[in-house]
Amino acid sequence: MKSAANPLEQAREIAVRLERRKSDLQQAGAADAGFPVKITATEVDIAVEHLRTMEEEVAWLNGGEPYGTVAAIFPYDAPSMMLARVLGAALITGNRLRFSYSSSIPRSAAILSEVCHPVSVLEPVTGVDNRLFGGQCVSDPEVRVLFVSGALEVGESYRNRSEAFDKLIFAGPGGMPASVVFEDAAVEEAARFIARRAFLNGGQYCATLKKSMIHESFIDAVRDRVLDLTEQLRVGDPLDPETDIGPIKVGRTRKGIANAIERCSGARLLRGGVNGETVYPLIFEADRDWLVPDLQLFGPFLVIKPFRDPQRAVRELIRTRYGFQLYIFGSASKEAVRLFNENFGMVFDNPNFLFAPLRTSFGGKKESGWIIERSKAGWITRDGRFHYSVELVRH
Repeated sequence: MKSAANPLEQAREIAVRLERRKSDLQQAGAADAGFPVKITATEVDIAVEHLRTMEEEVAWLNGGEPYGTVAAIFPYDAPSMMLARVLGAALITGNRLRFSYSSSIPRSAAILSEVCHPVSVLEPVTGVDNRLFGGQCVSDPEVRVLFVSGALEVGESYRNRSEAFDKLIFAGPGGMPASVVFEDAAVEEAARFIARRAFLNGGQYCATLKKSMIHESFIDAVRDRVLDLTEQLRVGDPLDPETDIGPIKVGRTRKGIANAIERCSGARLLRGGVNGETVYPLIFEADRDWLVPDLQLFGPFLVIKPFRDPQRAVRELIRTRYGFQLYIFGSASKEAVRLFNENFGMVFDNPNFLFAPLRTSFGGKKESGWIIERSKAGWITRDGRFHYSVELVRH
């Protein structure tokens, strides 16, 4: 198939090819990382819809000029959605995109590389360790923008080499994304969101919930409802279309879960356990005065903690090193909202989604993300919240 020349047509072409490979990607995701087929199917559907509607982002470009070659190092979670976000932005901004995936998902990476093959400005790189790929990007003068996602140490290794680029974008660890449930919250809505977002895809997204602070006036109601809803989740064969959580096949994720269990020994384990690659949703309940550890964590893991004083809860939430994402239920004070927005890249007020829309801004603050950019006045370092299309043009 000869590639279309128009960027929007190219994006739609990739959408068609991606949709055709949905079944293959489901099989690959299950084999690579234990992702349930129904989760991979949803990810592909979201990615396809995003690519078909890239015209919505054209107005964001505001006359900017492309950088030339943009490179991206993707993590192992949500491979089709991550690709759609960056690929679509690269196409409509007139950039060439060179990208590599985590070695944890070789089958998925190979399929997505084939999907991109007809479009000449897309350069998938497979079979190369991401550290080697990143080193190649640093030494290649054609690569002007590098997008990196991963653990804190990954971001720091590239921060030290940022002068090789005009812009370095780091989407860092989510840490332990939190929700806070204030006294006037709707209990059922809050509990349902917490249960779904904590254990979606076995908690293997940077934005899945890891802790929830709940006003003590209805801690029992929220906790019991979360436990009920979690009990309904099916853990097992990722190829079974009814499975919600497959095996946790990535070794470093299981290691992180084991570390978190040890670090949370001061809280009570209400439900869950680990049997090899099978991890049943882990739910801990902490006392009000116990401080939840600040961890980089993937996996089906949730700490529930009551609070009495809203101001104290706000102070505890913003104390984290990882300012990635926060979900608010009920009404936060103006001061709390200000502090939340100062400390977190993404703050959602009474959300009701399962997957956050791809066209929302992405990225965190503090150690959860930053952007280093060359300017006429020197180097600028800013918070990591961004829209891909906006960042891939010079102004």
